[in-house]
Amino acid sequence: MANQDFLALQTWLEETKDEPLEDMAAFFNARMDGYEDHMSPWKEYYSWMASLLPKGIQTLLDIGCGTGLELDEIFKRFPSLSVTGIDLSGEMLARLSQKHFSSSLSLIQADYFSYPFPANFFDAAVAFETLHHFTSQKKQQIFSKIRDSLAPGGVFLECDYIAATQEMEDLLFAECSRRRIRDHIPAEKFVHFDTPLTLEHEMQAMRDAGFAKVELIGYRPDDPYTAMIQAVKSF
Repeated sequence: MANQDFLALQTWLEETKDEPLEDMAAFFNARMDGYEDHMSPWKEYYSWMASLLPKGIQTLLDIGCGTGLELDEIFKRFPSLSVTGIDLSGEMLARLSQKHFSSSLSLIQADYFSYPFPANFFDAAVAFETLHHFTSQKKQQIFSKIRDSLAPGGVFLECDYIAATQEMEDLLFAECSRRRIRDHIPAEKFVHFDTPLTLEHEMQAMRDAGFAKVELIGYRPDDPYTAMIQAVKSF
């Protein structure tokens, strides 16, 4: 299965090799009209994430919150939850605000790598399919920020794409680097190109960021490439 998927990935990369890389925020702004329909196959994952959040939480950080598809489900379980959502796309945040207009929802248009988070504040944090564009070093950086922002014992849930093999991870990073060089795009600029890590590297980045416990919650039976991971800050 993995070998077949790797061959399919190679074919797709060859077919798209001349396509330009797109700025991250511009990519999502340009696709607003069809975004939620495009993400509808993951509806069960949104519900799954909501069900895993600990009972009694009062504050939540959502990085890369987009239009709030995970929050649609989270608010069903925690209607009075105080949420801070951060995303690069102003248009997506506007859509989220229209759906969940509330004084308990604070939305920030910013780069979550550089925007300062309050320390020891949130009971929980979530990231849904937003971090599969970054290196393990960048992920360790944001995981460390998230850990610092959580109250003692706080929980971080990540649901994201995972590279099935090291070969897939290496191929995608190499191709992204090639396209950056071709398009004269500096390494620090955010572009929309998937570079998921293997599960081992994803979880190790969380451990290296200082989380006391990191565990794989699991995969959906029909999707071996989208993992749910939980990390817990020590008391």
